[in-house]
Amino acid sequence: MTERLHKRRIAVRWVPHGLSEEQKCRRLEIAQQLLHRFREEGKEFLQKVVAIDETWIRDFEPELKSQSSEWRDKGSPRPKKFKRSQSNVKQMMIFVCDCKGVIMIDRVPSGTTVTAAYYRQFLQKLRRKMHANRPDLPENGVLILHDNAQPHLGKDVRELMDVYSWEVLPQQPYSPDMSPPDFDMFPKLKMNMRGVSFSTLEDLSASVTRRVRQLNCSEDLTGIMDLPKRWDAVIRQKGDYTEGL
Repeated sequence: MTERLHKRRIAVRWVPHGLSEEQKCRRLEIAQQLLHRFREEGKEFLQKVVAIDETWIRDFEPELKSQSSEWRDKGSPRPKKFKRSQSNVKQMMIFVCDCKGVIMIDRVPSGTTVTAAYYRQFLQKLRRKMHANRPDLPENGVLILHDNAQPHLGKDVRELMDVYSWEVLPQQPYSPDMSPPDFDMFPKLKMNMRGVSFSTLEDLSASVTRRVRQLNCSEDLTGIMDLPKRWDAVIRQKGDYTEGL
């Protein structure tokens, strides 16, 4: 196969969504627009970006293959691990970060749905939090980067953004590779929690708080400052997904 037919074996590439040509074009347009603005305004543009996203935090996240690897003698059998089904111990959390780290965590109460009304109240709490912990942000203007989930698009939410003079940056659906929480914060947040079981929501929540403090102290969250590299990669891919950055 390799010597005579010049073939090579290629592993499948997992992507979040099968992008249409229209979606690729829109991703390309957004990446070009935001990269141009960054080049015009410089790092000050990134320093105003506040990224918001939700994720489920569960009682058990399985280890990645790389985390489960072991040193063994040549010829030793490959170790096995059994899949564990997810329990009902989980909580939806909303995370907010900027170039300095995580600003706020909102723990959505069990049985509660994130509606436009809930999201509006969340933004009000976020504004108070930023006044306390990021006093420079409200004065210099805030650039909100969140996805196009229905609660984010409600009339009351858009009106509140106008009252606060917060600008919402464009974000194409199905684009975790252009969202700092998705490609940077969530993987780093959950890395140390993988393979650990939590019996209660309280233990789970406390672990999240400790991990966020570690990330903020280590200044390990670089997603916001890495955005220009991401936008450039999307442009080079002509709107398709990026990987390996």
